[in-house]
Amino acid sequence: MKMIRRLYDWVLHWAATPYGTLALFCLAFAESSFFPIPPDVLLLALCIATPRHSFRYALLTAVGSVLGGMLGYGIGHSLWGAVSDYFFRYVPGFTEAIFATVQELFVSYDFWAIFTAGFTPIPYKVFTIGAGVFEINFPVFVLASVIGRSLRFFLVAALIYRFGPAVRNFIEKYFNLLTLIFMVLLIGGFLVIKYVF
Repeated sequence: MKMIRRLYDWVLHWAATPYGTLALFCLAFAESSFFPIPPDVLLLALCIATPRHSFRYALLTAVGSVLGGMLGYGIGHSLWGAVSDYFFRYVPGFTEAIFATVQELFVSYDFWAIFTAGFTPIPYKVFTIGAGVFEINFPVFVLASVIGRSLRFFLVAALIYRFGPAVRNFIEKYFNLLTLIFMVLLIGGFLVIKYVF
């Protein structure tokens, strides 16, 4: 936990440097396949510092994250046999039990599993690498990632843009709950459309 906290502080310090935007892209890219700290931390700090650029930061984060997800897919598809021990031992969020659950989800819900991981606090990297390991259709993977990641980061940017720094503590405290509520409403809406209309 101390190491994670040090990484968190290290990520956050980039907001006060001229390299914050580049660091945001690199963080979003790395978090999608191996880095433990989500890019929301730096995205929040940059949006609060310059609210008028919030949507630009969200776009940059989404692009970096999706490209990093493609790297994760490649790791899973081509290198998993060589690197799986490293991920299970050293990368937070990776366990054999979680990976088995991911496989079960992919069997029935490939698009929705990736979309949900991209939008919610579920570790996205487990799904990007899992998508490669279990040979999920690549265009489906990319589409679900683009939609899920963009919704997540643009939601943060929109809240900061609209409400300013006052909303930061609220987002940090309730982000996981808010995304889960949104997912329940979204999936519930699709079920209503499917079974009622």
